[in-house]
Amino acid sequence: MINVDISNVWGKLSLPDLLASEKEVFDAHMTLTQGSGEGNDFLGWLDLPTEKETDEIRRIRAAAEKIRSNSDVFVVIGIGGSYLGPRAAIELLQGPNHNMGKGKGNPQIYYAGNTLSTRHWNELCNLLEGKDFSIAIISKSGTTTEPAIATRALRWLLERKYGTEGAKERTYAITDPEKGALRQMATEEGWETFVIPPNVGGRYSVLTAVGLLPMAVAGIDPMEVMAGAAQAKKDYDIRSFENPVWLYAAIRNLLYRQGKCIEIMESFEPGYRMMGGWWQQLFGESEGKDGTGIFPVTAEFTPDLHSLGQMIQQGERNIFETMIRFDAPEKKLVIGTDLKNLDGLNYLTGKTLDFVDEKAYLGTIAAHVDGGVPVITMDMGELNAAKLGEMFYFFELACGVSAYMLDVNPFNQPGVEFYKRNMFQLLGKPGYEA
Repeated sequence: MINVDISNVWGKLSLPDLLASEKEVFDAHMTLTQGSGEGNDFLGWLDLPTEKETDEIRRIRAAAEKIRSNSDVFVVIGIGGSYLGPRAAIELLQGPNHNMGKGKGNPQIYYAGNTLSTRHWNELCNLLEGKDFSIAIISKSGTTTEPAIATRALRWLLERKYGTEGAKERTYAITDPEKGALRQMATEEGWETFVIPPNVGGRYSVLTAVGLLPMAVAGIDPMEVMAGAAQAKKDYDIRSFENPVWLYAAIRNLLYRQGKCIEIMESFEPGYRMMGGWWQQLFGESEGKDGTGIFPVTAEFTPDLHSLGQMIQQGERNIFETMIRFDAPEKKLVIGTDLKNLDGLNYLTGKTLDFVDEKAYLGTIAAHVDGGVPVITMDMGELNAAKLGEMFYFFELACGVSAYMLDVNPFNQPGVEFYKRNMFQLLGKPGYEA
């Protein structure tokens, strides 16, 4: 299980505060798991974890092997939860530079449809030049502006390179099982399709083909991920503060009521940055409603200690931190000696980089707590595919509980539509003239 350490929050809270919230957390957890709250038609993610390989997962494996064998590049088209989850998983396990040196047999993975930047599109076209590639279109509707534009453009590139029939064999759709423009398109074009269950929202969809197909193409075993999530489903079904999910949901809400309205999630691992982005969307879209919600921010340490560190240390005291830690990897870097010692580092001779990292982490916590910032620490343990599945399920469950504690619907996002209406009117989309 994930170890949630709350020993560095007691400057602002007390144990009686936590114990007094027990019934509230219990009620929120029961509201979620019994499906008695708002948004209860989007609870399918609760039952996604499985210990047995399903027909869908077998098809995912087969499609991934085909893509790995015939493609130098695999392009994932999607926005929000349709790309953040798989990208977070791949970069956390394989690093942000995982594409270096890859090709057929182990394709590079790039993302499209998450921006309207022409420069980004031009860069992607340059990356695809002279390479065999396949695409996965991820969307429930098929009409979201950014991925729909990217789909048109990449379909044209595929058909130009491989012809209509060849392009069909390199196009995969992950969408609603029955309705929507993408489902209709996939049926008419004869693409292989995978399902996003109707009762699973986009930001909770990483344990469907949305996340599992790109992971499998990257060489991550989908059943190892699912096994970790399935174990998490059992482990985090505890109805007490022995449940780390309860601790996290309760402490963040108690801190919020003390005026700590910004949560900064940090890790000392560069590969965690996109995982932080996935967490940011999950909590931001789920909780930010009705004039309430904790504002989620993600940061990478130590680099952001040299940019955000001053603000965290001495800025407005409206923040708290959630620090993510993993076990050190088996392969170590030992710091060597230097005869001249001009950099003054010989005092570290023989120490490992992990040793320095650990001291930086401990020093950071001590400084921030002394500066009035409560810090929640999460010790994740060993980083592997099973841990990935556990983390996804942990944060989804914690988000649902926390949002119900805030008395908001965790599964809608009505505010997202406002900018779209303005954009559509300015673009002259039919039906948006007024």
